[in-house]
Amino acid sequence: MRDMAGSAPEPKAIRGRLLSFTAEPSGPGDTASYRLIDDGLVVVRDGRIAEVGEARSLLPGLPPGTPVDHHPHGLIVPGLIDTHIHFPQTQVIASYGAQLLEWLNKYTFVEEQRFADPDHAARNASFFLDELLRNGTTTAVVYATVHPGSVEALFAESERRGTAMIAGKVMMDRNAPPGLRDTAQSGYDESRALIGRWHGRGRQLYAVTPRFAITSTEAQLEAAGALNREFSGVYMQTHLSENLKEIETVRGLFPDARHYTDVYDRYGLLGERSLFGHCIHLEDDEVRRLSESRSVAVFCPTSNLFIGSGLFDLERLARGRDPVRVSVATDVGGGTSYSMLRTAAEGYKVLQLGGQNLPALSAFHMMTRGNALSLGLGGTIGTIEPGCFADLAVLDARATPAMAHRMETVDGDLEEELFVLMTLGDDRAVAATYVQGRRAWDRDGGMGMVGAV
Repeated sequence: MRDMAGSAPEPKAIRGRLLSFTAEPSGPGDTASYRLIDDGLVVVRDGRIAEVGEARSLLPGLPPGTPVDHHPHGLIVPGLIDTHIHFPQTQVIASYGAQLLEWLNKYTFVEEQRFADPDHAARNASFFLDELLRNGTTTAVVYATVHPGSVEALFAESERRGTAMIAGKVMMDRNAPPGLRDTAQSGYDESRALIGRWHGRGRQLYAVTPRFAITSTEAQLEAAGALNREFSGVYMQTHLSENLKEIETVRGLFPDARHYTDVYDRYGLLGERSLFGHCIHLEDDEVRRLSESRSVAVFCPTSNLFIGSGLFDLERLARGRDPVRVSVATDVGGGTSYSMLRTAAEGYKVLQLGGQNLPALSAFHMMTRGNALSLGLGGTIGTIEPGCFADLAVLDARATPAMAHRMETVDGDLEEELFVLMTLGDDRAVAATYVQGRRAWDRDGGMGMVGAV
């Protein structure tokens, strides 16, 4: 893109230690899986990365007066990616004492009815994106409510900020309060209209969103499948096998289905753009179908622990006989933190309880390049390389006294530093967040700090 005079856009630059993955790490010590530049420079033109390399090599080639943001003590990584989060649940996070179905009825469904009010939806969309950026997250896959206006509010706010959101109107035509129910036809019509207005508009993308099998009739699941067939580029998101009572309820509602996954499968909802939250209590045949269809199982550790749902089996899904594509997500508000760093810490603990492990390199790969690949957006987000959007997070492993004290013993070991960040870090460890090269969050100045960029 060129400006009105026909010249190329003026560059900006961001300087510091750069970390970006080039492959999935095979385990601890896999130095071939990433590129680390101790004093690197990211040159940004028109919101995308134009050049990446050693600062000493690229600085002389910049036009005189090019603004350079320098983070000499930070670790610059790609903007973090969250593949499952509920923006209407910002005020039900940290609600006490319930498992899944009771939690939905007691807290979530009560709160989501408030999103019929456009002003309430807009206020919450602004708060939601503030929190994502405060935590270094620049792309998310988001559930709205049944109200089309909730989707409009989220996409409009995301468009204003330049972030990339994949989101959709929840479809629910049963087992919910009247104020949260649509019909198979209205759910189809409203989703179709939203796809027409928002899918592919700038950085916004649409996800067909039947909440889960309990709240959708056969007719509505068929309507969701019809949308998938009609619009080949959209995503599909729902929940699968989170809670034992949930699975029992689905079995009663769909007695002819072989299992929970088969409910979605028979309506054409599996596929490489389909994201299934949780996937904890799967039968072997369910794993096989997810693998064959290239569907994505989304690991949501903090919500699985908080709501008492169970422990995700990463080894079985990602590296078993029928490997399934896996991403990682916060699942706010059943999840208890907007921070992908906190999410990785809880993921580590979940896997430890299952006799498995989550090396720091693997965790940071999942939060960046891995999640981008699960969305089919590799080469666009998730890495620091030319052509990608200049979405970046600047991390500070000495952000708190405890972190600084621990880092005194690290002595330049990258993997130890990453493990400190994911174990002790949270929003305080995010020094700055860039969206398309613009500083959208600054720990010292808050939101919208353009500063030197």
